Amino acid sequence: SFGFVVFLMSLLVWALHLIIIINQSNAVMSSDEEDQLESVEPATVSVIDEAEIHEGLRAQFPLSFGKQEAKRAPLESIHSKTKRDVQTEATRKPLADGLQARLTSLRERFACARDERFGKSKEAEASRDDANGGSVRSFENLSQGQSAPDGDECYVGPPVPKPGGVYEEEEFIGPPLPKPEADDDGMIGPPRPEHLESSAESSDEDEGGEGEEGTYRVPASNEIILKGHSKVVSALAVDHTGSRVLTGSYDYSVRMYDFQGMDARLRSFRQLEPFEGHQVRSLSWSPTGDRFLCVTGSAQAKIYDRDGVTLGEFVKGDMYIRDLKNTKGHISGLTGGEWHPKDKQTALTSSEDGSVRIWDVNDFKSQKQVIKPKLPRPGRVPVTACTWGMDGKCLVGGLGNGSIQVWNAKASHGSRPDIYIENAHEDGDDVTGLCFSRDGHTLLSRSTDNTLKVWDLRQTQHPLKVLSNLLNSYAQTNVVFSPDEHLIMTGTSVEKDGEWGGLLCFFDKEHLELVRRIGIAATHSVVHCLWHPRLNQIFATTGDKKEGGTHILYDPALSERGALVCVARAPRQKSAEDFEARPVIHNPHALPLFRDEPSRKRQREKARSDPLKSRRPDLPVTGPGFGGRVGSTKGSLLTQYLLKEGGLMKETWMEEDPREAILKYAKVAEKDPKYIAPAYAQTQPKTIFASSDSEEEEK
Repeated sequence: SFGFVVFLMSLLVWALHLIIIINQSNAVMSSDEEDQLESVEPATVSVIDEAEIHEGLRAQFPLSFGKQEAKRAPLESIHSKTKRDVQTEATRKPLADGLQARLTSLRERFACARDERFGKSKEAEASRDDANGGSVRSFENLSQGQSAPDGDECYVGPPVPKPGGVYEEEEFIGPPLPKPEADDDGMIGPPRPEHLESSAESSDEDEGGEGEEGTYRVPASNEIILKGHSKVVSALAVDHTGSRVLTGSYDYSVRMYDFQGMDARLRSFRQLEPFEGHQVRSLSWSPTGDRFLCVTGSAQAKIYDRDGVTLGEFVKGDMYIRDLKNTKGHISGLTGGEWHPKDKQTALTSSEDGSVRIWDVNDFKSQKQVIKPKLPRPGRVPVTACTWGMDGKCLVGGLGNGSIQVWNAKASHGSRPDIYIENAHEDGDDVTGLCFSRDGHTLLSRSTDNTLKVWDLRQTQHPLKVLSNLLNSYAQTNVVFSPDEHLIMTGTSVEKDGEWGGLLCFFDKEHLELVRRIGIAATHSVVHCLWHPRLNQIFATTGDKKEGGTHILYDPALSERGALVCVARAPRQKSAEDFEARPVIHNPHALPLFRDEPSRKRQREKARSDPLKSRRPDLPVTGPGFGGRVGSTKGSLLTQYLLKEGGLMKETWMEEDPREAILKYAKVAEKDPKYIAPAYAQTQPKTIFASSDSEEEEK
């Protein structure tokens, strides 16, 4: 009961304190401020009062009391930092010098003719211009739709229309002009087709296509770059929800990005190295987004889960079996791969061994089906690209000889292609990218012969359109459709001495014409591109031998989630609570007592290098003698050298036969025996020496 009474008293004290603070804040308000507040709306007055009350209450508490809300920058300032520079877009080309000079000469000619006709000098014309306030306008201003000034000025071409669209009778000779057309609301008849209106609008604009930009609504106003790779980024995959991004590079690594957990620093949360020493060539998510397929330059593809944990790798085939259908897997490096668009248990891979294989991702030891492409002559031609149809009922492969083949996905059809385009591209140029349309009638192909071809699979004798001058230096350069399939998108490589850098080129599917070019990187090539349908954002991978990155183009007004989420999230600031002392780790096994004994192999090698332990014989002396040994320089002493040079010392033992040198003392020992021989003279048998072999041979 006593605690409850104390609690009530504390509440009363806080309430009285609050009332006093409110009265003080109201008393401080001056009469001038009251006059200003009278002109303000009541809602604004209430907001100001609440703010002042909050500040007064906050001043009575310590600064550490309560959770401080971090100040967030407005989205406008954030997106202004990622805004793309208009000059980087390759949408317009400057006028040539010859055309500019021609326009200048035409203006001078018409100015001279005007002066001769009206008899006016340049000084009078200048004074008139000053009097009229500079009303004379240039040819460019008139071409931009500005109205003509009033006066006697002479202009090139037909008279400029009035703002109302009607000429006065004194200004022209001839039949009257037609009346202006009525507005769309009063138009009689069916509306004009959309494609005709778009073509009419585009004809009035430059080739760059500012009108097409508004028509197709390409999200390219802002840009961010995902960095981290040390070489060109060759593979890209974004899951169907648009939350996770995979990038693979020639630096043998795969990086994983998560838009939901990534801040403005744009760092990957995991890095993988699928196969040491092999480039990453393709990445593909499963239809459910729980696993992804990784294809490298090795003969075995790997399956990972959503968090980057290895689930397994497909088996490698026997390279000594000639028939590829009898091998359990690929025997050469892979070139591409893709998950089935609808079946989460099926994946597709292509290889340099000249085969396409369909796998069951739950059984890594064997494949479902082996497809051998049709070849004009026996041999092996690498399959450089492969992809599924939109419904997964068919698949297409591009070969190194430039041919394109389409097969039915059913196992009963075998390896015979349903559609065979023999000379789709130049022989010897790899097909790097293939893409089906949604209806399955249109096929896009990209090749290293610097072309993009559009095919109608119902009539494959000739392509519908050949789009050339699209430089391609990488075997992973692809081509894709926009989500609504109104545009075709592909990337270009950097020329050695060219004017353009890496570009994203957009082509109209209906008219098969270039509508827009976007500059991505000045010195890097654009390899893989993707237009995500749910995010409405464009991904493009770039790089060279030194660095690589993934550019993401978006528009805050058109795009959703994805880059918008991570750009607006500021990185967490470090505080004093984040300090962590580095622990000292004492490893008992690092002590000499717990160390492993050195291997005996090392001991043997060490003993072998020691001349005393290995009892190595003395090496011949090549220089002067030392240590009591005579060298090879005719004596180690000066006296020996002089005696040998003077002929007083002769060394004939090197030229004598050792047997003959001993036997020459035999007769002397027999006549005058010494030492041991006299003691055994009576009992020792007669010594008989063996005759020389050379004497026997002579006999």
